[in-house]
Amino acid sequence: MDITLINEKIKKESAFIDILIQEISKVIVGQKDMVEKLIVGLLGNGHILLEGVPGLAKTLAIKTLASSMKAKFQRIQFTPDLLPADLIGTMIYNQKEGDFKIKKGPIFANFILADEINRAPAKVQSALLEAMQEKQITIGDKTFKLEEPFLVLATQNPIEQEGTYPLPEAQVDRFMLKVKITYPSKNEELNILRQNISAEIPQINPVIKAEDILNARKVLHEVYTDEKIEKYILDIVFASRNPKEYGLDNLTNLISYGASPRASINLALGARAMAFIKRRGYVIPEDVRGVCQDVLRHRIAVTYEAEAEEITSENVIEEILNKVEVP
Repeated sequence: MDITLINEKIKKESAFIDILIQEISKVIVGQKDMVEKLIVGLLGNGHILLEGVPGLAKTLAIKTLASSMKAKFQRIQFTPDLLPADLIGTMIYNQKEGDFKIKKGPIFANFILADEINRAPAKVQSALLEAMQEKQITIGDKTFKLEEPFLVLATQNPIEQEGTYPLPEAQVDRFMLKVKITYPSKNEELNILRQNISAEIPQINPVIKAEDILNARKVLHEVYTDEKIEKYILDIVFASRNPKEYGLDNLTNLISYGASPRASINLALGARAMAFIKRRGYVIPEDVRGVCQDVLRHRIAVTYEAEAEEITSENVIEEILNKVEVP
């Protein structure tokens, strides 16, 4: 395997990344990590869950990403009274023809913004689950394949409990990344303030096509991942399941259950996507560490004991990363 040739190919194929980030930056001030992780999800063909308090541009970031591509975008506001038919569509009786016709729902798009996803009940989540996992929708006795790229970008507010439903673990595990968004710095907020009170509103133009993403996904599989990097990924995941084997005895009573095999897959894909964004044809340990928190934070459950001591899954991941040997 010639790393030089792969490097040259990746540099050529990833040229659109800078253009895409530049276009998104017209509207999104700061939040570099969030923008990077949105692109990682896009390249890795994985769904993303954005979590943060209100007003941190979660919805705006997703809309901006969709606007910067020539792709279909649909926003669905999740509410407690939402029905599966509101999401996937339904069969409508045509009186004139005396037959039922299928009316497709908003899920038939490339980008789905599932706003405040934890406000909808389980029956809606199960309808969304088929779309997320199988990339298909079933209405009546007919099954429809969803158009690629298909990406669910969901938001949830962590501080509000009124009228919310905790997402099932099986569904949360299907999100490639769970990205936590924090407040901007003082300088960034000053720029946000100036941008929002100015007379000129920045316009987002579609700078890339859906085909560019699909081509990039094919090239992503050519990014070289050394055997040592693969072992490093497995060590991180297995340390969350069997902490004692890695000299992390203190975590035994703090972890309820460790990361699933999807974590290993998504760590490898996420690391490759990070290498692609950095215009590199091979994965380095920093790429793995760069996506580790976002891939694992929703896949490691802490015990009541850990919660009582205010220890989160992020603290657990940090300890694992500090202990597991870096290749």
